[in-house]
Amino acid sequence: MEADLFLRANDMNIPILIEPVAGNGFRSRGGEPFALSAEGATRAEVLAKLQEQLQSLLSGGAQLLSIESTAPAIANPWVEYAGMFQDDPYFAEWQQAITANRQRAENDAEIP
Repeated sequence: MEADLFLRANDMNIPILIEPVAGNGFRSRGGEPFALSAEGATRAEVLAKLQEQLQSLLSGGAQLLSIESTAPAIANPWVEYAGMFQDDPYFAEWQQAITANRQRAENDAEIP
């Protein structure tokens, strides 16, 4: 990969989960691509174990990097229809009919 794709090589935040284990302290793990997992008596202990595992990977030549990915802008297909009833003299009447039908349906127990 080209060097200009890499945004930063340091100070990356990696989400991890630390959860209590019944009668056994705590368990922590990170998601892919950091398939790290540790168990210990305290939250601090499992966090320290994860940090040690990650440091071991990094000292072995692994790198933590992030790349920027931007999706192309997609036009909203509904924009062209916005305001199409603005000058329609029947629009307000139509909205009132919709409201009346909805109210009838809500008040009629026979209508699902």
